[in-house]
Amino acid sequence: MQEHTTSTAIPMNAIKAEALSSMSASFERFCLAAGLEALAEMMEQDALAACGERHERGRRRKAHRWGKTTGKIGFHGGKVEMARPRLRGFDGKEQALPSWEAAQSEDWLGKWAMNQMLINVSTRKFRRSVRLPEGDVPAQKGAGLSKSAASRHFVALSAARLKEWMASDLSGLDLLVIQIDGIHMDEDMTLVAAVGVDASGDKHPLGLVEGATENAATVQALIDNLVERGLDPAVPRLFIIDGSKALAKAIRATFGREVAIQRCQIHKARNIMDRLPKSMHAQVRRVLRQAWEMDDAGKAEQLLRNLARRLEKDWEGVSASILEGLDEMLTVTRLGLPAELRRSLACTNIIENVMGTVRRVCRNVKYWRSPSMALRWAGAAMQEAAKGFRRLKAHKQLPLLKAALAKRMANAVPSNEHLAQTAKAA
Repeated sequence: MQEHTTSTAIPMNAIKAEALSSMSASFERFCLAAGLEALAEMMEQDALAACGERHERGRRRKAHRWGKTTGKIGFHGGKVEMARPRLRGFDGKEQALPSWEAAQSEDWLGKWAMNQMLINVSTRKFRRSVRLPEGDVPAQKGAGLSKSAASRHFVALSAARLKEWMASDLSGLDLLVIQIDGIHMDEDMTLVAAVGVDASGDKHPLGLVEGATENAATVQALIDNLVERGLDPAVPRLFIIDGSKALAKAIRATFGREVAIQRCQIHKARNIMDRLPKSMHAQVRRVLRQAWEMDDAGKAEQLLRNLARRLEKDWEGVSASILEGLDEMLTVTRLGLPAELRRSLACTNIIENVMGTVRRVCRNVKYWRSPSMALRWAGAAMQEAAKGFRRLKAHKQLPLLKAALAKRMANAVPSNEHLAQTAKAA
């Protein structure tokens, strides 16, 4: 027995006539009707080009009309139905309409879902965020606005973008500075990310890897990925880290023992202050700030050693913390950089801002099912953060950094041989 079905597609002529009669109260419906009618005319032109006029005969015809069907098209983050013609070739196979294929190829649903997730709209509120409850185009069942549909769109698009980003070529970037830092996503899950600054002062998110902790193996996996994508280990660069020994170990393993590494002065000062009573904060902070601002690295180092000597009697652990990694704390000073450029490169503020965006975007996630899920979210957040990147404040002084790094590399003869071997192996 043949069953009669009722289509939920919106009749374009009727909806447009109704919308035109009350455009002020139904502008959204009018826009939808106008768009559907324009697409219908484009599809009719495609059918005319392939089949000619109705009942036409001739060799120029490539197919013939085969009735109509309904299909769904993206609108306001969801879908609406509309009728479209069907074409069938003389070989019996269905032929696609170019205009319909073009409209379907635009992943508007995925882009809407991605945008809503990045601005912290939960999947449960996705329907309301893209369609007004009292609006003229209701969100009917199957419109692609459910929380599961939004999640599927976000997963698909974020995974595709992450794969494309992690395979992008880095050989065309003249990177002078690379900052590496980790972020804890869960108790047993840590992501390590890298952000670079090129010779013109522009910032670039470079890569992201997952690991159980921020250990040397995880950092080495990130560096290996960067090298495989075109980062030349033989080019001198400045690496800025937060003080993790695992980061420094992996960097030296690839770029040589004489590579320029700057430990974040803000992290070091914060670690020292956290271990001292508040009554000592002002004087210790004043000494640290004086040392950071000195142009002479030797005098700055002596000032820090004197501070450590004064604290050694009563605060032996704090004294040892000041001396630990002292050489790496003054790298930008030893390079002879101007004060303005030193302030920009003596800390990990660039990547810390990126990590702040990652935390903001991911704050609605209550449970990480897998590392790949964390990678997708963090990768999408890093690319979102890149939209707000500004050029480095002291970008006009970056040629001085490039010259200082080249001079440092020229003086490090053993390191040059190691870098040449690493570059050849890569």
